Amino acid sequence: MKTKPGGAKKSLTFLLAGCFLGMALGPAAHGADLMAVYRDALAYDAQFAAAKATVDAGREKLPQGRSGLLPTIGFGASTTWTDSEVTPRVTGAATTNRDYNSNGWEVKLTQPLFRWQNWVAYNQSELAVAQAEAQFGLARQDLIVRTAQAYFDVLLAQDVLATAQAQKVAIAEQLESAKRNFEVGTSTITDTHEAQARYDLTSAQEIAALNDLNVKRQVLRSVIGKEPEGLKNLKPGVQLAGPQPADIAKWVEMAETASASVQIYQALYEIAVREIEKQRAGHYPTLDLVATNGRSGAGGGTTGGFDSKSSTVGLQLSIPIYAGGVTASRDREAVALKEKAAADLDNARRTAALNARQAYLGVSSGLAQVKAYEAALTSSQSALDSNKLGYEVGVRINIDVLNAQSQLFDTRQKLAKARLDTLGALLKLKASAGSLSEDDVAAINALLD
Repeated sequence: MKTKPGGAKKSLTFLLAGCFLGMALGPAAHGADLMAVYRDALAYDAQFAAAKATVDAGREKLPQGRSGLLPTIGFGASTTWTDSEVTPRVTGAATTNRDYNSNGWEVKLTQPLFRWQNWVAYNQSELAVAQAEAQFGLARQDLIVRTAQAYFDVLLAQDVLATAQAQKVAIAEQLESAKRNFEVGTSTITDTHEAQARYDLTSAQEIAALNDLNVKRQVLRSVIGKEPEGLKNLKPGVQLAGPQPADIAKWVEMAETASASVQIYQALYEIAVREIEKQRAGHYPTLDLVATNGRSGAGGGTTGGFDSKSSTVGLQLSIPIYAGGVTASRDREAVALKEKAAADLDNARRTAALNARQAYLGVSSGLAQVKAYEAALTSSQSALDSNKLGYEVGVRINIDVLNAQSQLFDTRQKLAKARLDTLGALLKLKASAGSLSEDDVAAINALLD
């Protein structure tokens, strides 16, 4: 019995469509999208939670630095009981006993008038806050990239599994066709063996794809804190836009100045520069305004006690002369650390520029691959249709159809991967230039079906 070419083609088309849709949509037709997954990651991801705590701690550097410019107020109090005996060194003189209590309190205010190191420390605290904010910005961009990559990995793993399952269905149909043709004598047993071998190989690939999908889902779960269900995939035939501006030199320039990592090391360099000034201020005199108000008194004894009140206002000048060489040593240390910070900043700029170039080339190459695979997909589909028709009329053998099927599914899978890799490279490009934000997540989210 011979299968009609049209009927076999229609049956295969429906099976492939059903399998691909089932795997692409997942357990639920209306699943989570990239924006929902990103919001879950904001609330759950441990690395981002640590970054938030770090920036909160870093922001406290500013009031700490400002405190060196503000007055300090202290309060002290004491009470003392005294029991003494006084014996004159004169023969026959009587011993005098003195038993009394003395107490007092004092409030002291100190206002720095000239402490240059305190001014420098305040400037450093402002830079420390800027560094903490840049570090937090880097953590937020890293979260976007990690979340999107984990999301894309699940989508790609789903597509690989769907491809393996669809290919398995198609090969199974070809296997049945080979068996029927062998029974009626229109083909050899070799066709059946070839189809069976390809079917067994695809079954193994399906098992590996299912395991990889489970691993990728667990990676995403570690970021969002729950089992991802029904992730939305890219719209069929979606058109990806290239980077704007379409000039690699401009992206490199932005990366060298606006990259979060460059901003971090820029702040560290400025702090190191001011540290030299701070250590040299150890040679400068300091001037403080000091004001006190207190009371003291004593009771008991032969004098009956006394009470005393006092208030003072004055200036206190301190001039460092020699401190064993520690100030000069700290100055040299600060100079060396400034040179290190300058080298770190140069390295950060070069790394940011390299990352920008790699990401830009990744986007450009990805877009070119997408176009090439789209054309190859059309050609592969035509090749499969021609080979199936040729097999039905006897001018093609079974292995030709199997190879054409494998080429079609491989091209379809590579096209899906190229699209997702291009989107990932675009996010990395914007992260390298310091411009990655939730708006970019929303833009990609709009491409999902």
